[in-house]
Amino acid sequence: MARPALRVDAVLVQAVIAGALSFAHLHDLADAAGQDGWKAWAYPISVDLLLVAAWRRLRSDGPSRLAWCWFVIALFASLGANVATAGFLDLAHPPAWLRFGIAGWPALAFLGGTLLAHSAEDRAPVPPAPAAHAPEPDTEPDPIPEPVMAAEETPALPAADPTPAAAPIVTAPPVPAALVDHARKVADDHHARTGSPIDTDTLRARLGVPPQLADAIAAQLT
Repeated sequence: MARPALRVDAVLVQAVIAGALSFAHLHDLADAAGQDGWKAWAYPISVDLLLVAAWRRLRSDGPSRLAWCWFVIALFASLGANVATAGFLDLAHPPAWLRFGIAGWPALAFLGGTLLAHSAEDRAPVPPAPAAHAPEPDTEPDPIPEPVMAAEETPALPAADPTPAAAPIVTAPPVPAALVDHARKVADDHHARTGSPIDTDTLRARLGVPPQLADAIAAQLT
């Protein structure tokens, strides 16, 4: 079974009835105070609009003294008109204070509407979030490996014949691959800073190795 397209809301109907009655009471009160013609119809519109503007300010910006002040003023004007037209005042001979209040209402409503539309509540500025600090680059130099001691030379055995022994052949000491890689980084850094290739003495001083080992490393870098 299809639901009806038009649904009657009891709360909305009640709001329309209450608004119409309040509108009529405000019109009658303004007319009794000497505001005839279109002016008597403008008064209830002004009161209801100020009431709605104050309520909207409360809903959007939260509780504030400004919005509550004008909401109470507009509510008092609407409620006062409802009570005054119930026979508590002689509308055929309205008192002077009522005519004074009705005549001064437009200026009061204009002030309230302007303040509600253009005034902003003083709010404490929200401090900006602190910027995330970028991690500092690691500027520590590469660890220098411990110098590798040159292998001890094996002494040549004396020959059997009385002829003098031949001079031993000195072989280049073995160089670890990690030391060669580190030496290549040192050489590249020296070339980037000075524009010239690194010499053997500088390489030996930077690596802290014996001269023979430095020569072997330099030979592998060329």
